[in-house]
Amino acid sequence: MGAAMSAVRDDGQDEQGDRYEWPRPPTDGWTADDLDRLPDLPPHTELIDGSLVFMSPQADFHMATLRLLEHGLISCASKELYVVRGMSIRLDKRNRPEPDLMVVPRAARKGARQTWYEPEGLLLIVEIVSPDSEARDREVKPLKYARAGIPHFWRVENVNDAPVVYVYELDPATRTYAVTGIHHKQLKLDRPFAVDIDLTDVF
Repeated sequence: MGAAMSAVRDDGQDEQGDRYEWPRPPTDGWTADDLDRLPDLPPHTELIDGSLVFMSPQADFHMATLRLLEHGLISCASKELYVVRGMSIRLDKRNRPEPDLMVVPRAARKGARQTWYEPEGLLLIVEIVSPDSEARDREVKPLKYARAGIPHFWRVENVNDAPVVYVYELDPATRTYAVTGIHHKQLKLDRPFAVDIDLTDVF
């Protein structure tokens, strides 16, 4: 739906006057494989509990924070690790979220046509909270990531137009996350690898 969806008017017609047909979900919901089969889905469509979730346009804060953290992680990660943006994780048949950033083993890359990663071996997930994604990023997705066994999770909040990073680590016995730090100006960690990012550089 990319450009086509953005051109659909309130009356359900596109700019050429043709009636736009929204995807009609199966009675038992969409599956992870459907994301690769449905034509013209908008960029960054996620699957949460069998429902398609479309991303709203992002503010400059989100873009700038994403770029800062992506470049910081790339500069800090070893050559055996790969920083990913714009791709999804296949958690199970009904859940295929797309985090803002992931750090995966470089060996997890399967080729040029790959569209998703398995949770096994995935090291870190980063979600930057937006107004339309607060419940998903704070509650729904972290719970699913923890249950999938992903060891490290960062949630980034906009506090007075500055990024604040909440750092979580997995308790493997309970498959839940515990907060290990809240970082306002400097993100300096030694797990999952040595990281040192000046958060004030966002603008």
